[in-house]
Amino acid sequence: MSDIKLFRITSNSAEELKGGSVDLEKSLQSLIERHLETFLGVRFLSSEQTTGKVHGGRIDTLGIDENGCPVIIEYKRSSNMNVINQGLFYLDWLLDHKGDFKDIVTKTLGQEAAHNIDWSAPRLICIASDFTKYDSHAIQQIDRNIDLIRYRKYGNDLILFDLVNGVSGQAIADGDSNSSKSKPSTQTKTVEQQLASAPPNIVTLFESLRDYCLSLGDDVQLKTLKLYFAFRRLKNFTCVEV
Repeated sequence: MSDIKLFRITSNSAEELKGGSVDLEKSLQSLIERHLETFLGVRFLSSEQTTGKVHGGRIDTLGIDENGCPVIIEYKRSSNMNVINQGLFYLDWLLDHKGDFKDIVTKTLGQEAAHNIDWSAPRLICIASDFTKYDSHAIQQIDRNIDLIRYRKYGNDLILFDLVNGVSGQAIADGDSNSSKSKPSTQTKTVEQQLASAPPNIVTLFESLRDYCLSLGDDVQLKTLKLYFAFRRLKNFTCVEV
């Protein structure tokens, strides 16, 4: 894929800054975990999270995003097809171990955050120095929420993140017995139900706003959550309730 050029401009010259990857995958992971919420809008939960004897692996970074959705992050220092396959393997583990994830959230962020976990849209974020066209094509065939993020390191104090491709899968039914089933019987309409029953002028207003947000770039994603629509790139830049 084409490289991104970064220049330092002075009054008399323009100097290209040479970008590259980190020498060690672990150093990239440590850097991103220290600033995870700033970079990606994801709250940090754990590093090198074990998946038990059956799955026999370690999730690089486990987090929860600003929408309350579980997030798995996998890193590769260089372009590598396995990062997607490995991430999908751990995503399946996550959906089979909702109770374990909820315990981690409770211990790290508290009961309120655990109570508000949204299992309808768990995410996989793959971060590498580059991806191939085959990687981008592969995630289009998978009905999961997957973001491919390319990074470039410039010297010791600059890092760039580029959303190469992002896919929003269909919502997953929440089968967590400790979730909404244990809440009071009064049910709140979902944002899609609110929109379906809204007056025509509200629907027209929403459609205009949606079209404008999506026109801001090919990297803009629209994610339909339970109570609002989220427009995001690397992280949310606006949310809309109806």
